[in-house]
Amino acid sequence: MGGLSQLAAAHGVATSYRPAPGRCVEVEPDTVVAVLSALGVDASTPRAVSDALERHRESRDAAGLLPPTVVWPLAPAPGLPEGTVLRVRTEDGRELDWDPAARPPPLPPGRHVLDARAPGGRTGRATLVVAPERVPAPRHRSHGLLLQLYSLLSARSWGMGDLADLAELAGWAGHTLGTGFLQLNPLHAAVPGAPGEATDPSPYRPGSRRFPDPVHLRVEDVPEYAYLGPAARQRVEPLLRRAAALRHAVLHRGAAIDRDAVWDLKRQALEQMRNVVPGPGRRARFCAYLAEQGQALEDHATWCALAELHGPDWRTWPAPLRDPRSSGTARARADHLERVDFHCWLAWLTDEQLAGAQRAAREAGMAVGLVHDLAVGVHPHGSDSWAQQRVLATGMSAGAPPDAFNAKGQDWGLPPWRPDALAAAGYEPFAGLVSGLLRHSGALRIDHVMSLFRLWWIPEGAEPRAGTYVRYDSRALLGVLALEAHRAGAAVVGEDLGTVEPGVREELAARGVLGTSVLWFERDRPQPAAAGEGRDGDATPPDGMDDGPDGVREIAGPLRPQEWRAGCLATVTTHDLPPTAARLSGADVELRGRLGLLPGAPEAERVAARAEVDRWLALFLRLGLLPRWSTPQQQITAAYRFLARTPATMVGIWLPDAVGDTRPQNVPGTCREYPNWRLPLADGGGRPVALEELAADGRLARLVDAVSRDMRPGRGAVRDVG
Repeated sequence: MGGLSQLAAAHGVATSYRPAPGRCVEVEPDTVVAVLSALGVDASTPRAVSDALERHRESRDAAGLLPPTVVWPLAPAPGLPEGTVLRVRTEDGRELDWDPAARPPPLPPGRHVLDARAPGGRTGRATLVVAPERVPAPRHRSHGLLLQLYSLLSARSWGMGDLADLAELAGWAGHTLGTGFLQLNPLHAAVPGAPGEATDPSPYRPGSRRFPDPVHLRVEDVPEYAYLGPAARQRVEPLLRRAAALRHAVLHRGAAIDRDAVWDLKRQALEQMRNVVPGPGRRARFCAYLAEQGQALEDHATWCALAELHGPDWRTWPAPLRDPRSSGTARARADHLERVDFHCWLAWLTDEQLAGAQRAAREAGMAVGLVHDLAVGVHPHGSDSWAQQRVLATGMSAGAPPDAFNAKGQDWGLPPWRPDALAAAGYEPFAGLVSGLLRHSGALRIDHVMSLFRLWWIPEGAEPRAGTYVRYDSRALLGVLALEAHRAGAAVVGEDLGTVEPGVREELAARGVLGTSVLWFERDRPQPAAAGEGRDGDATPPDGMDDGPDGVREIAGPLRPQEWRAGCLATVTTHDLPPTAARLSGADVELRGRLGLLPGAPEAERVAARAEVDRWLALFLRLGLLPRWSTPQQQITAAYRFLARTPATMVGIWLPDAVGDTRPQNVPGTCREYPNWRLPLADGGGRPVALEELAADGRLARLVDAVSRDMRPGRGAVRDVG
């Protein structure tokens, strides 16, 4: 592509990629042109390409002394003329001289302003991020629970699990089970549906990643609830009865969770509570929260108020309102200030209850506590997309390229960040996002962590295969991540399943970011091609088989416990995969067959899946983890005991596995065919299991006890006995 290739390389846009060893795919020129256009570069004609290259060279030559952002010490110090004087204004207001050659440099961790003055009077200014080289590590090995909060209902829930249920689970699991952490689905704010339309229930396609969703609130735990006047309480009583009916429908009649119905009831109750006049101390705490969150919260609350008036897709709003900084938006905010204030208040209440859940976890002895989940992107209609237009790529969607396991590729419908705009903003949007999620948690899981290095961009309206990779400054992003994790004293877990380019896992490990290891994928020889990506950004795994002679498929052998990496969170399954009971019984193959999702003939898929399971069960037997004649629950326990015998830093137990649930929470590749993200925790017969029953019946306690005993110092990885 000549000049187009040069221009693309200058802006981090790939013109070819390797989906598998020994195979190279050339990107269509039209795709490269479209992606460059989203980066503000005109490459529509040969003359435009030539002019853009010239402008790029001129801008590079005319650039100031400093790039927009300098990350130290993860990135090299900028090359500067001899005699250049560097002066730093730290975030706490101090003025310091800086010599990058000093060991160690006399700078505190933080986001500072760097000024440079070269001989002759040439100057430059940049954001200086001073970051630790590594994120904090968990203090010791621990086991924990992986759960989808909405699925865990109690006798007091309003039709879906909430933050009070989370605090109860944390207190019980920490005190009784010795659990070290609770890893959650993303609790990000969702995009409300238009009137008469259901919302997208996926927690991985949120409206805002910066703020949590108030649908997770326990209404009765909001302090203002206790001070409702007689008239307001009379209006709330019917809502309580309708909430009880929703809960009963889910727990006793097998109904799917109806998030919209739950939120409709909670919103009405909260609107009554907003009329309660707070005491001066509580009002002061709310004002402090507003000041701390600043413009980001004001934007989010403004979007929420405008979405109530004009619908959730800001791109269809009256033209002046599509710009968050326009005078028209300012007038609308003033006209609807009471509603904007209501949504700010909801964010504060949710933040308070999140703090309470983390406090309950820590008081129960959890070393880590809550592990929040950061989705890979945001819904194009949502508040983040509206407020952060300047750093998002218009007309682009993130996804994954075609591979051996998904011939069409994946389009997640999430506008990606522009790497150039992120750098120009000093990476503040990313820093604010991470710091917000770490306010009340001991660790952060980053979905599709490879997006810190590169991301597959798809032009709007094109097939997923018609995309290309765009590269990000991973050293800068890792530096910002390390700084915010250092401030919070929190660990970081990267979801590094799927297509991972060489060197990424090693770089993440060097920075202290834990990986994700799933039992079924840990095998002793590489797959013929990388795994595909699930609909919401998680891996759709390989089937673990290679083509052998005469087309017979051979199972890759499982890794022994001692061969696993230590720097990971290890688990048997995830939210995008079948529960272990379903995999062991073959129910997952039957489900995918009914949904038309099997890649091959049903009988061949059943045989292949059974062979894979049998290989693992045989290993458990040889390791002495399983009796020769075993029940499904013993097999599930053996799988988790196996994880305990690996050196993995964190061992995660998928909560549905403890009660024999066979229904996946999400089936990638489906939309209306399966009730994704709507199922309550249930036993093997599909009967919902409430939090109180989970704590009382002993199944989870026995499973955790078995894992805990195998994680004790000195147990280590076992040897084959057969």
